[in-house]
Amino acid sequence: MTAGTVEGTGDFAGVPDEFQRLWTPHRMAYIQAGPEPLREECPFCEAPKHPDAERLIVARGKTAYVLLNLFPYNSGHLLICPYRHIATYDQATAEEVAEIGALTQTAMRVLRDVSHCDGFNLGMNQGAVAGAGVDAHLHQHVVPRWKSDSNFFPIIAKTKALPQLLGEVREAVAEAWPVSEPDAR
Repeated sequence: MTAGTVEGTGDFAGVPDEFQRLWTPHRMAYIQAGPEPLREECPFCEAPKHPDAERLIVARGKTAYVLLNLFPYNSGHLLICPYRHIATYDQATAEEVAEIGALTQTAMRVLRDVSHCDGFNLGMNQGAVAGAGVDAHLHQHVVPRWKSDSNFFPIIAKTKALPQLLGEVREAVAEAWPVSEPDAR
């Protein structure tokens, strides 16, 4: 088989059938960790202590940083986190709020350039009752959306098809991130 070709089901071991397989090996860390994945330490406090590529960090600011969501809703799903361990937006300093806002704007520009998305979902889930997966550490979601993205997996099979690997997305976003933050447009 040559690079870039898709293997047919006839090439799989076993009896060929009409089903296509959706391989998501990166989710095994989540599955094996159980209901509280990777929580011995706060993942958002721990991430900046490691190399950027290892922890999917794409940019670092003075009071906050940007990383890919390990369990994304869409390819390019970014999180903007303050370095300081705070739980809610009202605990953030004016400087943290300003930088989270500026990093969110830059994230949108970079994702629009890199992934050609048509829109975004932005949000902060404050507390477990509001849906925060990591409720002890504030984080802003930046989720790129496309007009043509309307697959049935999330509804039928509770599965999200992600067309790019996390490492590839991190590399593309990190390379496209401006060296110095531009003035707000």
